[in-house]
Amino acid sequence: MAGQLKEVRNRIKSVQSTQQITKAMKMVSAAKLRRAQDAIIQMRPYANKLQEMLSNIVSNEDGGGVGMSLAEERQINKVLMIVITSDRGLCGAYNANIQKMALATINEKYKGLNEKGGVTIWAIGKKGAEFFQKKGFNVNTNFRDTFLQLSFAKVQECAKAAIEAFKQKEFDAVEVVYSEFKNAATQRFAAEQFLPIAKTKQDASTKNTKADFIFEPEKDQLIAELMPKILNTQLYKAVLDCNASEHGARMTAMDKASENANELLKSLKISYNRARQAAITTELTEIVSGAAALQG
Repeated sequence: MAGQLKEVRNRIKSVQSTQQITKAMKMVSAAKLRRAQDAIIQMRPYANKLQEMLSNIVSNEDGGGVGMSLAEERQINKVLMIVITSDRGLCGAYNANIQKMALATINEKYKGLNEKGGVTIWAIGKKGAEFFQKKGFNVNTNFRDTFLQLSFAKVQECAKAAIEAFKQKEFDAVEVVYSEFKNAATQRFAAEQFLPIAKTKQDASTKNTKADFIFEPEKDQLIAELMPKILNTQLYKAVLDCNASEHGARMTAMDKASENANELLKSLKISYNRARQAAITTELTEIVSGAAALQG
């Protein structure tokens, strides 16, 4: 009985220690989330407007042109998937959901290419790199440590490399798999086309209507300089989305873990009290039995 009490006491201490850690991690994630959330909220309107402007220019542009190479649609023989995950775990199913989204996109759109080795993964974040390496994919880890010192310059390196690879026809399509931040408890996991630049969908009423743009300086020069800069911004927005999503997912997971620890502690304390009462009852019974035996 004494051994059982000691075992329950040790389990209670262990759960209390774990709960302290989960509460501390929740507080740290909450502090990081506020900064990450402010960054993506401020960035999103600017990035969305740039993307809208870029899609409109591409949709209303006839022919090729120097700057239109990034909008060139060609037969897809090789695909690049930029998969953005976190460096650390303990954030619930966050990384698993991004990985599932990437695999689902590959199986639905590029299954034949994947069987021929035509799918390449560029991993931003250690979890994604480790996962796809174990799966046997061709993984480039040059940008794996982007989150160690997150900055626009670091993300720009990845975007520039993808743009150059597309221009050189190393890849015929580039997709970004990431999680769009909604709130601390909700993320939207998405795979979006990065290259070639997607055109806006036009309905019957606007199909034959062209937007009237005034270009200054020359159109080709402006488009050639503008497109890569906007694409850099789009990838940076996706990384900021993932950064906020990670901290939100971790805060939620640690909050849930703390609640579960509370429930477990209640159960363990009930078990401990029952065992203690049983031990006391047994001792009293033995004392009474001994006294009765002496009197007899």
